[in-house]
Amino acid sequence: MIMLKQPDEVAKMRAAGRVVAEILDAVGKQIAPGMRTKDVDAIAVEVLQAHGATSPFYHKEHYRGGPPFPASTCVSVNEELVHGIPSARVLKEGDIVGVDAGAVLDGWIGDGAWTFGVGKISPVARRLLDVTRDALYRAIAAAKAGNRLGDLGWAVESHVKANGFSVIREYVGHGVGREMWEEPQVPNFGTPGRGIKLQDGMTMAIEPMVAVGQPRTREAKDRWTVVIADKSLSAQFEHTVVIRNGSAEILTQL
Repeated sequence: MIMLKQPDEVAKMRAAGRVVAEILDAVGKQIAPGMRTKDVDAIAVEVLQAHGATSPFYHKEHYRGGPPFPASTCVSVNEELVHGIPSARVLKEGDIVGVDAGAVLDGWIGDGAWTFGVGKISPVARRLLDVTRDALYRAIAAAKAGNRLGDLGWAVESHVKANGFSVIREYVGHGVGREMWEEPQVPNFGTPGRGIKLQDGMTMAIEPMVAVGQPRTREAKDRWTVVIADKSLSAQFEHTVVIRNGSAEILTQL
C-alpha cells in the first residue's frame, strides 16, 4: 500500500532530510586521500548526534536474512555499488566514494546518497558522476502528478544509455516515510506511460545506480556490500522527494 503523506508529516520528513543533507555536505567538504571509510561514518554520526537523530541503517537486518548492518552509513568505493561497510580501508587519490546516509527524526526518515571524487579523478570517473547525477535530476523533473513510474525510469535509463553507461536493474529506489522501504519500488528503467500513476502526497527515494561496464552485480563475502561483477566503476546519487502541488520537491537538501 502506498501511504500518502499529509503536510505535517512532510514537514517532519523535511527535517529528517535536512539532517541527511548536512551529513553529505560535511562529507563532501572533508573527504580526502588518507581518510578511512570509517572516518566518513564518524562524520555522519557526529551530525546525527548533533540533531538528536539516529540512523535507519544501523543494525538493520539484511534484506535476505543474515548479519545486521554494523554502521550508520553505507560507504562504497569504486566498483562497490551500494551497502559498503565502513572500515579501516584508506581512500586514495582518484577513488570515487558513494555515501548513502539516512536519518530518523521524530519517527520520520530521510534518505539520500552522493558519490564523491577523492582528489583528482579520471575523466571517465568524472563523466560517470556527472551522468548519474544528471539522471537523478531528470527523474526528479519527471516526478509529476499524473505521470507514471515508467516515466521516471525512462528518464534515468535513456540518459544513462545515451552516454554509454549501464543502469543497474537489480537494485531500485523506493517509497520512504516512517519506514525505510515503503511502496512503491522506483526502478531506474521503464517504459514511458507505464506503471503506477504518481499523485500528490507520495514520498520516494529516487536513486539512480550506474556502472561504467556491464550491470551485473554480486554480493561480497560480508553479505552486505554489492559489487559490480566486472569490477568497473559505479556511482549512486539519491534524493528523497515529495510530490506536492503537482511536482517533486526535494526533501534532502540544505
